[in-house]
Amino acid sequence: MLHFLKEMRWSGIAILLLIAAGCAAQSAESKATVVADPQITAALQQVSPQRIQANIEKLVSFGTRSTIAAQDPASITAGHGIGAAREWIKAEFERYSKDCGGCLEVKTDSFTEEPSERIPKATQITNVYAALKGTDATSAKRIVLVTGHYDSRNTDILDVNGDAPGANDDGSGTAVSLECALVLSKMKFPATIIFLTVAGEEQGLNGSRHFAKMAKEEGWDLEAVLNNDIVGGDKSTEQDHSVVRVFSEGVPAAATEQDLRRIRGLGGESDSASRELARYIAEVGQTYDAGVKPMLVFRLDRFLRGGDHSSFNQQGFAAVRFTEFREDFHHQHQNVRTENGIEYGDLLKFVDYEYVAKVARLNAATLASLAAAPAPPANVHILTKGLENDTTLTWEASPGGAEGYEVIWRATTSPEWEHAQAVGNATRATLKLSKDNVIFAVCAVGRAGHRSLPVVPER
Repeated sequence: MLHFLKEMRWSGIAILLLIAAGCAAQSAESKATVVADPQITAALQQVSPQRIQANIEKLVSFGTRSTIAAQDPASITAGHGIGAAREWIKAEFERYSKDCGGCLEVKTDSFTEEPSERIPKATQITNVYAALKGTDATSAKRIVLVTGHYDSRNTDILDVNGDAPGANDDGSGTAVSLECALVLSKMKFPATIIFLTVAGEEQGLNGSRHFAKMAKEEGWDLEAVLNNDIVGGDKSTEQDHSVVRVFSEGVPAAATEQDLRRIRGLGGESDSASRELARYIAEVGQTYDAGVKPMLVFRLDRFLRGGDHSSFNQQGFAAVRFTEFREDFHHQHQNVRTENGIEYGDLLKFVDYEYVAKVARLNAATLASLAAAPAPPANVHILTKGLENDTTLTWEASPGGAEGYEVIWRATTSPEWEHAQAVGNATRATLKLSKDNVIFAVCAVGRAGHRSLPVVPER
């Protein structure tokens, strides 16, 4: 009897080992493998901390970049104020374009903001941007965008005279847009990339709101927005320079009542387009060694704060915010001074330029990966006509063509996609998995293995 029990015990262990091996094999087969594109890898190596430092120093040199400060010709000539900063940014984009044979289309988006609580009189606000147009006639309509705000502020939001260095907030984000433009302008992509710098952020997201509305009204196919705000890696003792936070909205700000009913029915509260963009950034961070790891924060923004990405969210676009791990609030929105031994002000010496360069690499890798990938599949649906344990998904082929498609899935409790199954160049797939137990999505795969943003199915 004892011998029989021993045999049973060892047989049971053997069975368990076989089951575990089978599960491991299945997991290995279904785990997505993304190979780094050597051209993108080479481009990331061109990101320069020294150039980023020089750009942030130049921005600080304008004294104040308050949106409501003087921007008349005399101030611009004197190199003081937001007007001078605007003209310098525009000149930098134009210089990059000249170096790449006119590959960048440099534009401004100017408008007059009427008086409000933070704008005492009608004020001209100007966004400056450069577009690297896609090489494919169909794919060029797709746009991915990186942005930072170039305005700054003091403790008193209406102070137009005191120095407002804005080295970290948001000279760092502006420098990321500039660096991505310089590095990626040397490459060609099927889709279009826009490198944007906005003003009016500190006065109430004025610049980004105007730009996002313009994109919506003109029917832009704006697929992804990366907003970099306070990515200077403030040199506080408790800072973690190995990570950068990526904030993303859950339930979309632009959701209709019908959208909300669908989201509740599918359990899709954590599957907005912005949330999928955040997950995409996490995957890019695993594929390319930018030197900093994206830390996904599943909420729109920090408490009591806001950012330009929300302007794009309001218009229904996928947008996320990059921000350093730990902020020092003595170095934000403060007049430069020392009180009780504490140094206040957003000064150059608190910025870690190596960290900004790492964040720029992560942004550049994400932009390049998206711009090189085919468009996401359209009209993705999950069939629910009958009670069954298999799952059937259907979708429309990506415009411009894709080499194939992948069905990806994760546990309903998992923050990131866990498995992927290639299904060839098809528009329908059936998997031996219950739709009740996991979250599914479909993404398009290009010739070089670049993957689109995932699309979660509707019923």
